[in-house]
This record gives sequence, C-alpha cells and structure tokens, in this order.
Amino acid sequence: MLRASLREVSAALKEGHVTPTELCQRCLALIKSTKFVNAYITVVEETALKQAEESEKRYRTGQPLGVLDGIPIAVKDNFSTAGIETTCASEMLKGYIPPYSATVVQKLLDQGAVLLGKTNLDEFAMGSGSTDGVFGPVRNPWSYSRQYKEKSVPKSHPEDEDSNWVIAGGSSGGSAAAVSSFTCFAALGSDTGGSTRNPAAHCGVVGLKPTYGLISRHGLIPLVNSMDVPGILTRCVDDAAVVLGSLAGHDPKDSTTIQDNFKPFELPNLIDVSKLSIGIPKEYHAPGLSSEILALWSKAADLFKNAGANVIEVSLPHTHYSIVCYHVLCTAEVASNMARFDGLEYGHRSDMNKSTESMYAATRREGFNDVVRGRILSGNYFLLKQNYENYFVKAQKVRRLIANDFMKVFRSGVDILLTPTTLSDAVPYIEFIKEDNRTRSAQDDILTQAANMAGLPAISVPTALSERGLPIGLQFIGRSFQENQLLTVARWFEKQVKFPMIELEEVKRHDHGVFQHQKSASFS
Repeated sequence: MLRASLREVSAALKEGHVTPTELCQRCLALIKSTKFVNAYITVVEETALKQAEESEKRYRTGQPLGVLDGIPIAVKDNFSTAGIETTCASEMLKGYIPPYSATVVQKLLDQGAVLLGKTNLDEFAMGSGSTDGVFGPVRNPWSYSRQYKEKSVPKSHPEDEDSNWVIAGGSSGGSAAAVSSFTCFAALGSDTGGSTRNPAAHCGVVGLKPTYGLISRHGLIPLVNSMDVPGILTRCVDDAAVVLGSLAGHDPKDSTTIQDNFKPFELPNLIDVSKLSIGIPKEYHAPGLSSEILALWSKAADLFKNAGANVIEVSLPHTHYSIVCYHVLCTAEVASNMARFDGLEYGHRSDMNKSTESMYAATRREGFNDVVRGRILSGNYFLLKQNYENYFVKAQKVRRLIANDFMKVFRSGVDILLTPTTLSDAVPYIEFIKEDNRTRSAQDDILTQAANMAGLPAISVPTALSERGLPIGLQFIGRSFQENQLLTVARWFEKQVKFPMIELEEVKRHDHGVFQHQKSASFS
C-alpha cells in the first residue's frame, strides 16, 4: 500500500481496503524505522492520528473531501504551521510556534490531508545538499537501497556502509527523502534556485516548481521573495498534478498570486507527441556535466524524436551569466529578509544585555550559521550605496535578458525545453562537505536557477539509474502558466522510461498492501 500512487490510495480508501487511521499508522511506523535517513525534524503523531480519525468519519458517512482526504503528507520546515514548531533548521527559530499556517498547508488540511510532520532542510533553505541544518544532514534513502548496495558498497567491508551514504540534495532534501522512502505520499518543498528539483533528481522522485504566482507564498518563510515558489514532491507526475490542483489559485494574502481562477486538470492518457516541438538548449551542456547524464539527455531527446516530435537545438545565450546574476540577487534579498530576525519579537534571543546593539549582534551570531551569515554579508555588500548600481541593478538587467531568452525560444514555436537537472548523480556526504556551501550551491544550481529568475514552471522527472545504482533526473521547462502542457509531456516521458522503484528492506517489512507493482528499468 505504501508504494501505491496517491490516486490508487485514494481509491483504496473509498473502497474500504484500508482506513485513513491504518494508513497513517503505517507511515508513522515507517518514519520511526527509517529514522536514520533524518528526513523529519518534527513528527506530530498525535495530531496526525486525530486528523486520520476525522477523515475516517467522513469516509464512513460517504462524504470525503476529495482525492487528498486521508492521504499522509509532509511539509518542509520553512512553511508556517499553526501550533507546530517551525524552525527552518536553525538555532534562530528553535522553539518558534507560529500562530497561523501557510496558505498551501491550510489548503491541504482543508481537503483532508493528514500532516505527519515537518521535514529537514539546509538552514533557512540555503544550500544544495540538506547538510547544513542544525538537526544534522539528510541521508538519501537510495544509500540503503538494494540497487546501490549491490554496485557500490564493498562486499568485504560492510562496516564501510555507514560512511558510504550519499546526500539527498537540497535544500528540500528532507521532503524528497520522505517521499522516496514511502513515509508519505506527497510533500511540500520550496524552490528558489532549484531546491525542489535538485533533491527530487537525487532521490528518484518527481519535483515540480510551478510558475511564479500560481501558488501562494503566504506563510513560506522567505528566502528570495522574487524567486521563491512552493514546490511539490511526489512519486509520479500524475500525483504532482493532483496536489497542484489543490494548491493553485489566487490568495488575497499574497499580492503576487494570479487573479484568475485556477481550474484543476486531469492529465490525458494519450497525447500526440508528433505535434510537439522540444528544445534542447546548447548552453545546458555545462562544465562538469557527467558523461553519463549527457548520454541520458541525448537518449531522451531521441525518444521524443522517434515518437515524431520536432526536436531542435536552441540557444539561451545569457545562461552563462545566470549563476553569477542569481547569487547577487539571491544574497541581496537574503540580507533584506534576514533583517527581521533580531531577537526582539520571536525566535532566539541572546542573553547579552550591555546594549540593544550588542544584543542584536550576539543574537544573530548565535542564531545563524556561517552560511547564512556569509550570505547576509555578501548581500549587504552588493546593496551598499557605492555598489548598488554595479551589482544589484546590473544583475536585475541581466535577469531581464535571461527571461527574454526564454520568451524568444518559446515564441519561435518551441513548446518545452528538455535539460539535465543536475550535473551528476548524488555524491557521497564525505565528498560533498569537502567544498564549502557557496561553491557547492554555485555548481548545483547551474541548471535549475534560470527557470526561477524567469518565473517559469519546471519539473524534474526520475529517468534512470546511474552506473552506481543512484537516480538521475531530467528537467522539463515550460511556458508561464502552462503547467497542463508541461505535466502532460512529463507524464508521457515518465511512462516511456519506466523508472525502477527503490527497493528498501525496511519498506518491504512494513508494506503488506495490495499494490506491489514493480516497474522495470528499461531506460538506462
């Protein structure tokens, strides 16, 4: 049952094959037995079981609230949740309990979803590995899969297994790991420069970054207001479409959301691929791209070509400047957003009481890690009066050029862009931490952040396993507010590649359900 899709579980709940309480209990038991993954910061067992009981009552009376009623979900710990601690994986917010829930969280609860807990991340979502939070790093569930163990763990040294685990990606690594390890059926992440798609690719799940403005940011603790988007992590594209339909639309509490009503859509089973034009941006053949991913990217393009699609090489000439531009704008907005954490109204407050200024300084020194402090300092440097024109204003101009590149390509008749999501498969933790956060983020965001700067929808779809038995994802980027087309193409691709299901011993012990469909790895 835990391996089923969201729609399948919803059908099973309606037919009475399983109750919401039973489903919730199985997920909670699996969270405990996979605690070593460190996907969750807070598990709200009592609250979840109460929500499951309420859902059960609705099913008994034949009045479920919809597809999500009784479905266990998880939420990244940078979304406010009323009555539940929200930490951003930082000392600064340890013990902070918001008085309200983020709009996206409330929408899920209003439709009967069962909130299991809050997931782990890089502190204040600043990172690409989910290794820099105060609650410790997230471990990629695939580190403990049969597929990875057979290829990577030395047979003669089983003790090496504990040091051989690979990162989950970031910053929404906890949410991706939670979905990947079957502890929930969907999870919310946030995506500022790839923070949903990057861990989705590394953990073998679907990661959707919607168009900027399609989903409310109200209650998402901000990193970069002009780029932040709530992201959706699921095990298949169809599930992502279901969750998107529940979350999208205008929110009077967020002035950046669209004014139009959003109509949920169902993805068609059949599409005419021959009517599609797929663009392959040559600039995404970036330095450091592994030969394995390059080959997979080429094979995916051939898959569309053989199905009759028009596959053409396109150019996004300002891509080369995008990562530098992104980091200037990102740190500048971080510096502005982090100013609210001063120890006065909420969060950590230092005992230093010599003066208000010394209390401010001590609070921020104690509450933020080196990564956050470094980004604040960089951002303030770019915003200094003598630097403002040369850095911030210039970066805004380059951002417009990057957005224009995408507009030109889509106006030329291209429907969807196909690119890699990451430069390689997930690296071992001991290798990842050899480089500092800034360097790693610059490398890992290179293929994903341009979509954020242009405000475009993008999705990472698990495609194949690497030679080391780890997931590789490919990315589709679509036109603004054309999620229906983007997800339809992504679903078609997903069906062609038949990505294999993770084989975790812990899950096999807990999963006694009726859905045991194993997929075959035919695309590698």
